[in-house]
Amino acid sequence: MTTSTDLRLYALDGGLVRATGTDAAEFTDDGAYDGRTFELPVPWFLVRHPGGALVWDTGMSRTRTDLGDWATAGPSLINQLAALGMAPGDIRYVSLSHGHWDHSGNAGLFAGATWIVNPAERAVMFDDESRATAAMDDYGALERAETHLISGDHDVFGDGSVVIAQAPGHTVGHTVLLLRLPVTGPVVLSGDLWHIVESRTHRRGPTFNIDKAQTLASMDRVEALVASTRARVIVQHDPADYAALRGLSAGLR
Repeated sequence: MTTSTDLRLYALDGGLVRATGTDAAEFTDDGAYDGRTFELPVPWFLVRHPGGALVWDTGMSRTRTDLGDWATAGPSLINQLAALGMAPGDIRYVSLSHGHWDHSGNAGLFAGATWIVNPAERAVMFDDESRATAAMDDYGALERAETHLISGDHDVFGDGSVVIAQAPGHTVGHTVLLLRLPVTGPVVLSGDLWHIVESRTHRRGPTFNIDKAQTLASMDRVEALVASTRARVIVQHDPADYAALRGLSAGLR
């Protein structure tokens, strides 16, 4: 495997979710989060590679009105890209860890890119139930995008530096992203495999995962990947992990 000397990762602002009471309790099935309050950042990520740019996850929608006052959208993705000298049309690839509203809320902005997606995840995102919701305003334009379906792990640029790895259980086609950065070394963006670092430590998953056994198997698989590559894990919704990346305005190398 090689490491691109120009590879860079940017963590950007896709909003904030506040979970209290029964909402917080749903983040594990063992009662450990009963009565807790979580403020979970909703990041999205830009990966710059000599072969093009990849957007990973897209935060929550700025236009939906059905999410409640516990969900606060982030600033304009277009403006955030502009601050980095880019526009949606400059993005070569878009991939979502999964289709949930806080990861796909602005995905339609990138319908001009090639969408890399697990076929089972895509099928759920465009089934009859999803088509009847406001989600179509968020990502519906992806249905017409050039699409690359992946059922196994996928080396995005063909050099081993950016790899999408299958990790189902949270959703049917959930994935994580492995980056081999030139200075930091390997980094894993964990999607919603875990929501906070504490969940990783105790192997906890939310009650709304589709398959607990599959989730635990994916945790084991990703932990093995982390061990073999000595990767730094970024738990995407964890406030400390997010803050550490957001503080790097020039990106993580």
